[in-house]
Amino acid sequence: MNNRERVLAAVAHQEPDRTPRDFWAEPPTLNHLLAYFGYSNEEQVLRHFDVDIRHLDAVSPPERQVGNGVYQNFWGERYIYEQTQWGPYRQDIPGALADAKSLADLEAFPWPTPDCCDYSLLAEQCRQHEQYALMYGFADVWQRPALVRGWEGMFLDMAGQPDWVHYICRKFTDFYREDYTRAAEITKGRVDLYLLISDLGSQNGPLMSLAMFREFVAPYFGEMIDLIHNLDARVMVHSCGSVRMYIPDLIKLGVDILDPIQPTGPVMSPERLKAEFGDQLAFHGGIDMQQLLPHGSPEQVQQQVRRYCDILGEGGGYILAPAHLFQPDVPPENIVAMYEAG
Repeated sequence: MNNRERVLAAVAHQEPDRTPRDFWAEPPTLNHLLAYFGYSNEEQVLRHFDVDIRHLDAVSPPERQVGNGVYQNFWGERYIYEQTQWGPYRQDIPGALADAKSLADLEAFPWPTPDCCDYSLLAEQCRQHEQYALMYGFADVWQRPALVRGWEGMFLDMAGQPDWVHYICRKFTDFYREDYTRAAEITKGRVDLYLLISDLGSQNGPLMSLAMFREFVAPYFGEMIDLIHNLDARVMVHSCGSVRMYIPDLIKLGVDILDPIQPTGPVMSPERLKAEFGDQLAFHGGIDMQQLLPHGSPEQVQQQVRRYCDILGEGGGYILAPAHLFQPDVPPENIVAMYEAG
């Protein structure tokens, strides 16, 4: 199999020649790996690890500084940069609408449209990565709105001012519907997987009730999932945390792949997820980013990787990846061990 065939087989619950693999890393981690290997660009790292997926995205407008050390992107997310040995690391803070006092304040915000993005490089990127599975985008229809509104404000709005939540989520959903449509047109349908993001779980359980999920998240997820399927592609939903409670609803909405299957307890174990949902969902990720990858030995990493590949990959349905982007505190030796074991 080539790289693309391997990924598509796994997503279709057919057992490939080996477990397909993906790579996500924070910029400082990538810088560390480049220095470790003596490479000059990310593509060299991906080829070293024989990664099967390439990530594409349109070029967004540049961030701007809005305060002392505070930056804002085109959506109104705000953040600071924590300095690490291998470069700056983003830390989010309440966004541009955290102090909104009325729906009129939300309406007055300069909401972006896809016209602000540059799609001109996508076709050439497809040609460069013809043998690989291609994943596009970063569509977020609930969590990113919450970052712009501020987490506290978003949760209070869900309880007391639901029209505010729907207004913001509608803005994001309409943007990404058009964004994904343009990407599919420019790449002539070559994109295999589209990403849909919203963190719905905490370390110990869901962030909201099923009723609130069904009111504030599911309708927008459903619109995006239907669009992606109409583009003849598969949907990978990303949600950190313990999200077992939502999985039956995600399956009904049409999700094809669940990421990152963060190992937060027994209900998120690979054995249980495969037994309960393995015939309906493919899985992506799972290799613990909180304890194992930063603090474990290479041997321990390899043992865990083999467990996930054997259990989740039986009969297909698994893509090897970390349970979050590789963080700056992960030693390169453990990243090497992860892919060697896979």
